[in-house]
Amino acid sequence: MSAIRPAIALQAVIFDWAGTLVDFGSLAPTQIFVDAFKSFDIAITLEQARGPMGLSKWQHIRTLLDDASIAAQWQRHTGRAPTDQDVDAIYARFMPMQIAKVGEYSQPIPGAADMLAQLRARGLKVGSCSGYPRVVLDVLLPLAARDGIAPDHVVAGDELAAGGRPGPFMALANVLALKIGDVAGCVKVDDTVPGIEEGIRAGMWSVGVTLSGNEVGQTPAQLAALAPAEAAALKARAEERLRAAGAHYVIDSVADLPGVLAQIEKRLAAGGRP
Repeated sequence: MSAIRPAIALQAVIFDWAGTLVDFGSLAPTQIFVDAFKSFDIAITLEQARGPMGLSKWQHIRTLLDDASIAAQWQRHTGRAPTDQDVDAIYARFMPMQIAKVGEYSQPIPGAADMLAQLRARGLKVGSCSGYPRVVLDVLLPLAARDGIAPDHVVAGDELAAGGRPGPFMALANVLALKIGDVAGCVKVDDTVPGIEEGIRAGMWSVGVTLSGNEVGQTPAQLAALAPAEAAALKARAEERLRAAGAHYVIDSVADLPGVLAQIEKRLAAGGRP
């Protein structure tokens, strides 16, 4: 007979930022990618810009330049294939634009501040990580804190030598900083495919976010203006992508998280693991 695994307690929740805790629709980074590429006479769509969301910003740009259609544009414009030095140049153009704009998109997802207060009332620790580099988070964090979004720990996309998503490194850096005894007692919440993969690789429960996040990519007003069938189709496509990445649960926004945590606690109490 196999031994019954001892139950462990839920200990921490680790959140993404844009599209998860703040910036409904994950708009701040997306348009800036379009604008940064345009400054090099390269046209990319918002949908293309959203594709690698969740990666560190340098890697995001590298992934975009690896796209066949974008690489072909670069070849036509410059007479050569894009290089890492070109990634550096676009990144250098992107960063000041992102720093200047991120504050305009610091508003919390509706219900996020109340949700965090509930987690803390239950004794849970709150971690976070982002594809944003530290210089961008340095602008965003004090603005978000004024609105009640202030995790116990924050890891930026450019500050770990091991790298960022989809690797487990930023999530595990939170585990170390928060002194978590078992990764199975952690929940990773994210609106992107690389962010869900990060949580899975870190051995955590992973919860995907649809309506507020990058995979749907709409403002509340844009969502409200859609026909119900169109909005449902966007949500279903987002859920499919997040579940395919390994999400154990999928919710509309972090306002719905407490109900999922209750389900996870029941599974943990019964000896379950991610």
